[in-house]
Amino acid sequence: MKLTPPKQITFWISVILGVLGILGLVLPFLAPFAFWLVLAGLVLLVLALLLKGL
Repeated sequence: MKLTPPKQITFWISVILGVLGILGLVLPFLAPFAFWLVLAGLVLLVLALLLKGL
């Protein structure tokens, strides 16, 4: 299996999702979605590593 680096925009979207998930610990309106935001960021990053051009 060959991994490819993600595009810069994909990387930053996954970072933003992760940061929003972490902010969910202190911001009450993000709290119900905190876990899912972090999970979505990680899944996006893993998909970008596995799929070429993402």
